[in-house]
Amino acid sequence: MPERSLGPRPRALVKGAGDIATGVALCLHRAGFAVAMTEIDRPTVVRRTVSFAQAVYEGAATVEGTEAVAVGPSGIEAALMQGTIAVVVAEDAEEVLGRVRPVLLVDAIIAKRNLGTHIGDAPAVVALGPGFVAGRDAHAVIETRRGHDLGRILFEGTAEDDTGVPGDIGGYTWQRVVRSPAAGAFRACADIGDVVKADDVVGYVGEEPVRVALDGVLRGLLHTGLTVTEGFKLGDVDPRADPSRCLTVSDKARALGGSVLEAACALLGGVRFEP
Repeated sequence: MPERSLGPRPRALVKGAGDIATGVALCLHRAGFAVAMTEIDRPTVVRRTVSFAQAVYEGAATVEGTEAVAVGPSGIEAALMQGTIAVVVAEDAEEVLGRVRPVLLVDAIIAKRNLGTHIGDAPAVVALGPGFVAGRDAHAVIETRRGHDLGRILFEGTAEDDTGVPGDIGGYTWQRVVRSPAAGAFRACADIGDVVKADDVVGYVGEEPVRVALDGVLRGLLHTGLTVTEGFKLGDVDPRADPSRCLTVSDKARALGGSVLEAACALLGGVRFEP
């Protein structure tokens, strides 16, 4: 990527720092936005190798050559001025908004409901997935359901409801997902990128073994030490068995990132950015 000045850049605040939000943040960062992200204090992301949420646990995380650092609200300005993506754990969303002063706010939590995003939060507010009404909750809503309309930008109406069925990869849907057999504390005994066979044990919840249902590569696995409920998503197996896919954002995340950037350009085309 060619070098560019780190002078004043339009600022974006991305809510969430999971794998989809990370794909969005990467797209915006590469396009010239200064990006901050918000996350909870114990993220339950599965695709940790491609999620900037991992910075919450480790202090920093690098995805596809781009680094994000975990900072408190007072550290946001320095991180953005250095050209680094800032991941902020903060209870006060208004404080983060006030410090970032974004021209673009993206709700990429993928909670399937609105957890507090308002259309007045920024000059351009974009929300991903169901639970939002374009024109009321956000200026634009992005379709997240796989299929012909994935990434479609809606300036009115809502995204399609979630089906509850994971996307098809290599001919498998629900079989790819590793779920908790019980409630309790999760402990991993395998690593993301490991080649696995059906019925292999990849962790434990309490004393209960966590097994995979098919052959492939362990594409995602929850952080050890988190407390989960029965049926909670713990991991993800990619039947295509290519470990390199564990280190790059998914086709879905890239598509949604591009759609967010397109929506931002449409919404902010006439806005002058001040230092």
